[in-house]
Amino acid sequence: MKIGKLLRDIHHWASPLVMLPLGVIIVAGLFLMLKKDVDWIQPPTQRSAIEVTGPPDTSLAELYAAAAAIEELEISAWDEFDRIDIRSDRGIAKFIAPNRWEAQIDLTTLEVLSLQYRRSDLFEQIHDGSFFADWVKTFIFLPVGVILLVLWATGIWLFIEPYWKRWQRKRKRTGRA
Repeated sequence: MKIGKLLRDIHHWASPLVMLPLGVIIVAGLFLMLKKDVDWIQPPTQRSAIEVTGPPDTSLAELYAAAAAIEELEISAWDEFDRIDIRSDRGIAKFIAPNRWEAQIDLTTLEVLSLQYRRSDLFEQIHDGSFFADWVKTFIFLPVGVILLVLWATGIWLFIEPYWKRWQRKRKRTGRA
């Protein structure tokens, strides 16, 4: 079997295997590309009204108390937060709860500057397959990535092959073989 035929067959039969998972990955990736531009996907990062010139006097315990008081976050203990992101350049702390609600709190005044639902983490989980199950991430999305790499490589060959053959024929005709 010639290499061109083998690569065409691989390209042809591997494509249907990756169609559905790759479609999910692409759509979620498109949402992730827009997360800083579309507030529905990820709330915009607020800025403290007070100019930040040094470290705030606020303690982590005070920040936690301010965040825990927000009902939408559904937090009753410090270790329940998914993550806490302190943006010192903006003078805020982002508290992200497991239920995907995000509160942005001013580091100086402890005022809640923003309270919104955050969808970007959901799209990240869909994009990498962990949203469905860990085994889906490992045994479906990972192989789809490998197959996609093979499709990319065979696609490059299938694109270059006609030009390569024409170049070889032209070289042979001119006697430079």
